[in-house]
Amino acid sequence: MNHEWVREAVRVIEADANRSADTHLHVFPLPLDWGIDLYLKDESVHPTGSLKHRLARSLLLYGLVNGQIGPGTVLVEASSGSTAVSEAYFARMLGLEFVTVVPRKTSQEKIDLIEFYGGRCHFVDSGPEMYSEAERLAAECGGHYLDQFTYAERATDWRGNNNIAESVFTQLRSERHPVPSWIVVGAGTGGTSATFGRYVRYRRHDTKVAVVDPENSAFAGAWETGVRDYSTGMPSRIEGIGRPRVEPSFVPEVIDEMIRVPDAASMAAIRYLRERTGHWAGGSTGTNLYGAFTVIARMLAEGRRGSVVTLLCDGGERYANTYYDDAWLAERGLDIGPHLRAFEQFTTTGIFPA
Repeated sequence: MNHEWVREAVRVIEADANRSADTHLHVFPLPLDWGIDLYLKDESVHPTGSLKHRLARSLLLYGLVNGQIGPGTVLVEASSGSTAVSEAYFARMLGLEFVTVVPRKTSQEKIDLIEFYGGRCHFVDSGPEMYSEAERLAAECGGHYLDQFTYAERATDWRGNNNIAESVFTQLRSERHPVPSWIVVGAGTGGTSATFGRYVRYRRHDTKVAVVDPENSAFAGAWETGVRDYSTGMPSRIEGIGRPRVEPSFVPEVIDEMIRVPDAASMAAIRYLRERTGHWAGGSTGTNLYGAFTVIARMLAEGRRGSVVTLLCDGGERYANTYYDDAWLAERGLDIGPHLRAFEQFTTTGIFPA
């Protein structure tokens, strides 16, 4: 292994992080007399535009310090979404080739974004083929399979090192409720929920972690039944979260609650977010917001005060032709009207008929 090259590669990645300011913590407007504050950690402002920028950086560093990535290593992933975009960004930064395995039905917009950062897409006929094909490609060329679905929970230093949990708690330090009652996140790999769940225990905070799960996802079923190989066999419509199988990085033991969210509610929530705050976000943010409203309504019913934190995972411009397109919603039978009315009722009365 070329240790000098590895040292320089780590420096380059760390320098990129130092050039980036911490992501914002926005306040969602709620009635002041509720005594409850809702915050949205805006991960869309990362250089590659999503929460997955943190994961990609961690996976690259993990491979470097474990001796799995060196000069000339071909990086391989199984992803057609934001993780692949961010990994391509870091691979280009290090002068490494990046190949991601994607289903043939992947949208041209996603392919273009991956290729914009210098990545290459390798196509398979169906989603389940992605994993084995990525392994095969990496073995064939002597490359490194980054494998986000296995290594997400261990590549991030959950004790600190400015991970997303430490960042949130540092930013809340001067707020009226500096230790949140709830953290609400989705699960795609399970890495983010594992980081928050471990961090609050390590720091001895009285904070609970709720994971929201969209339709067709296996995570909620696995958490409820304790069956680790729980599977639905169906893909999620909410990009970035929800999986047809339980991924190795999902750590159910550090999660306090799981909340199932209808896809139409996720679509409605991002419209409502834009109306109330001006922030334009992707579908997973809508899933998060629904979960946050659920726990806040419960806090109000119990007469409790405090704060709740959730994530704005990526920007809405990537979904202008899907989630924000009324025709796209209608084709899939997603009626957002009842959910929009429920959100309006909640922010007026505090009652949320989830």
